[in-house]
Amino acid sequence: MLRFPEELMLLILDDEDGRFARVPDRQLRYALAGGVLMDLALENRIDTDLKQLMLVDPAPLGDSLLDATLADIAAAEETHDARFWVERTALRSAEAIREAALDRLVERGILQRQEDRFLWVFRSRRYPVIDDRVEREVKLRIMEILFSDQIPTPRDVVIIGLAHACNLFEQILSAREVEHIAPRIDEVRRLDLISQAMAQAISDIEVSLALAMHMPPYS
Repeated sequence: MLRFPEELMLLILDDEDGRFARVPDRQLRYALAGGVLMDLALENRIDTDLKQLMLVDPAPLGDSLLDATLADIAAAEETHDARFWVERTALRSAEAIREAALDRLVERGILQRQEDRFLWVFRSRRYPVIDDRVEREVKLRIMEILFSDQIPTPRDVVIIGLAHACNLFEQILSAREVEHIAPRIDEVRRLDLISQAMAQAISDIEVSLALAMHMPPYS
């Protein structure tokens, strides 16, 4: 079974050229951080609501994508809300989560890592699809739910909630398609309270950053 960070990377992958959609770094970091936290929630290691994120079981899962964040939560002396852990994980671990997710997709034989050189100096990394069944399954599964009344699984609800909170759909769909599925996204997001809490945490961070950017400088 793929973890949420792996599925999120496949969701934004262009399977024609092996490159990823130009998602702003900050938004991708929040999506990956939220994905790890949601995986921990579904593994019954943490629980969260709109006010706090609670440790349920500190036992490691033996999973390189999840255990570092679980250990970080277990070591905390105080209880914090989901927003705190999204920000902390995004800042401290998002790059490691991204690389670990890509490494695992390569190890599974789903992607291959390919280094391209431009003028023999600048390097560009691509991830061409080897086995497109998994990559297509992720995209088709999510799109079928968004463009139909099909009942989503709990994992589908999480992926859609995270992708929406981090504006990933705007990077992989047309403006008309995003407008068309907006009511459906709202409907799906309401199906899971933990997913709502995580998406709300990410949304609150974005709002705070936007307000900070527009505040007048001190005189």
